[in-house]
Amino acid sequence: MSPHTRRKIVLPLLLAGLASLAQAAPLSFTTALELAERQSPKLAATTAQIDAARSAAIPAGALPDPRIFAGIDNFPVSGSEAGRLQADFMTMQKIGVMQDVPNADKRRAREAVAAAGVEVAEAQRRVDRLAVRRDTAIAWLDLYYLQRKDALFTELDRENAILTQTVKAQIASGRAQAADAVAPQQEAAQIADRRDDLSSAQAQARSKLRQFVGSAADDTLVGDPPSLGVDAQHLRGHLHQHPELLAFAAETRKAEAEVSEAQSMKKSDWGVELAYLRRAPQFGNMVSIQFTFDLPVSPSTRQEPLIVAKQRELDRIDAERENMLREHTRELDSDLAEYVALSRQLERARQTTLPLLEQKVMLQTASYQGGKGDLSAVLMARRERIDQRLRIIELENSQARAAARLYFAYGEGAQ
Repeated sequence: MSPHTRRKIVLPLLLAGLASLAQAAPLSFTTALELAERQSPKLAATTAQIDAARSAAIPAGALPDPRIFAGIDNFPVSGSEAGRLQADFMTMQKIGVMQDVPNADKRRAREAVAAAGVEVAEAQRRVDRLAVRRDTAIAWLDLYYLQRKDALFTELDRENAILTQTVKAQIASGRAQAADAVAPQQEAAQIADRRDDLSSAQAQARSKLRQFVGSAADDTLVGDPPSLGVDAQHLRGHLHQHPELLAFAAETRKAEAEVSEAQSMKKSDWGVELAYLRRAPQFGNMVSIQFTFDLPVSPSTRQEPLIVAKQRELDRIDAERENMLREHTRELDSDLAEYVALSRQLERARQTTLPLLEQKVMLQTASYQGGKGDLSAVLMARRERIDQRLRIIELENSQARAAARLYFAYGEGAQ
């Protein structure tokens, strides 16, 4: 094979290897949040909504487009001059332009409505952004702690291999029954069953994460979860700055502008028409100008009902905001209580329960090795320790989830 041919074969393989390495970049907590923001269809939709609102705000206060008109005035249809365009001095061909002019209050109100529409779209994007970050954080945390459990089962496999050797030694020395030889195998089978359940849970968690970060969810997770501080006093003090509550301020400004627009309809709009009129050659041409004004002759049945409707919309927004404030107050109290309870349970599990179970396993194993205990007690003590270590990981996961909910709802949103 010639050197040139070898280069043609090796170079594509090398590039493919580099590409696969680039695609297999580890996925940290922060990277996951950044990817979710860039790839979120929901955020792309709200960004488009903001752009649309900004574009719509440009012509909001502008005058309507002028209109051109053309026609004939005083065309005779009877008598000796009927059907003749240039016989009667009053017959005129005309062309002109018309311009409608809404009143100044209406134009200002329309500008305010359009500007508030941009604020509403931007407020909704802040709500959606924090929701995406919160859900992505929870999905990453769930997968992280499931992988922690997987690492624990690897350690359990090693412990079970040591137990197998211990049982064999006990049987060889005559201090254990031959039937004890199958117990470690049964224990290994149970561990394998639980590992299968864990693999299924990991696949589901990875699928959930893939919803937010795409194919990056298949990469290896790297790093530990960040410490999301939970300060109850700070969170309660910033409750009113929750993005969902701030969005009501933008909606209120838009509704107030719509009330002003409805009120402006009680004032007259006006218009102007300018025309050039051409007559027969024997007569002189003319120009004309005229003004038009709206007459709101029945405000009680036209403008007033619309004003009342817009004012009631303001009442609806105020009521919904109060309802959401109460709901978030309840959720905050509930999440804080859950976080405190999980913190206490986790500390107790680490500092008290697990050390006691470690001691129990050690004592039962020593008793069995000394020929004074049976293998079932050892296995029971080991299962209790396994369950406790798994429970600690579950408590850590639950605590991290609670912290993420609090942080991304009230902590990060208030910064």
